Amino acid sequence: MLDLIVTAVQREAPTILAFDLARADGGPLPGFAAGAHLEIALGDGLLRHYSLCATPEPAPTRYRIAVLLVPDSRGGSQAMHRLQVGDRLQVSEPRNLFALVPSARRTQLLAGGIGITPLLAMAEQLYQQGARFTLRYLVRDRGHAAFIPWLKARPYAEQVRVHFDQHDPALRPNFQHLLGPAAPDDHLYVCGPAGFMAAVVDAAQAQGWQPGQIHREYFAADPAAQGEQRAFEVELARSGRRVQVPAERSVVEVLADMGVVLPVSCGQGLCGTCLTPVLAGEPEHRDLFLSAAEHAANDRFTPCCSRAKGERLVLDL
Repeated sequence: MLDLIVTAVQREAPTILAFDLARADGGPLPGFAAGAHLEIALGDGLLRHYSLCATPEPAPTRYRIAVLLVPDSRGGSQAMHRLQVGDRLQVSEPRNLFALVPSARRTQLLAGGIGITPLLAMAEQLYQQGARFTLRYLVRDRGHAAFIPWLKARPYAEQVRVHFDQHDPALRPNFQHLLGPAAPDDHLYVCGPAGFMAAVVDAAQAQGWQPGQIHREYFAADPAAQGEQRAFEVELARSGRRVQVPAERSVVEVLADMGVVLPVSCGQGLCGTCLTPVLAGEPEHRDLFLSAAEHAANDRFTPCCSRAKGERLVLDL
């Protein structure tokens, strides 16, 4: 982990703060590409991921992230919004699960709300590379929009479109019309609330976009997508130990009680940190990290949130 300090805090919208993080000595930091995120330790075992939204550099002297305050969250955004200049943080090196495809002929970026953050870095990188792209930013109203003055001042401002729906579904754009049909080398990157992303992906698929052309990053799991909570048994293949997982607890929690500590970060099936091989049984996948094909393979699952469809799972542990 990197030991960084908060060097600047800027309010980008009523509920969005941007933070600059740097070494105490101002020295260079590990480089990153667009789509990368940081994992920040916030105390009491709380780890949260935040997308880097500054211009990608091979050796930057600062990282910039932006955080939406979510009142009913599990504490990450609230802890971040209490930070002040000079506070110290333990921060991972940049990791990237949402990278741009270098060979894309044309790239479309669609952001909903705070989902703009990783796409800001993508727009910067694509412009630097001379690539063809458009950035569309959908937000409720001007009061909730972040980074608008910054985007208007960028040299690619003509490739940016901001849509305000004023809380009126009738004012939301037609995503099929916005996207249009896809050429074989076109790529789409979408980030924002789960409902927004589902609507964009459905529209893209209706226009013939293939799964490999659609890239998405989730900031939170959709509670509505979670199924019934049932108890089941987990067997650890290497030791033969078995344990019952109650309906109200996760596999990660139960295994930790046994002294089997799995690496966990988001705890919501978003990041893939806890991916565990499955040798027998059928997982009930509740993550947003694995693809549909990977879900169908049923050879890995995310024990932080996913469960079993049947009575038992055998894990390669």
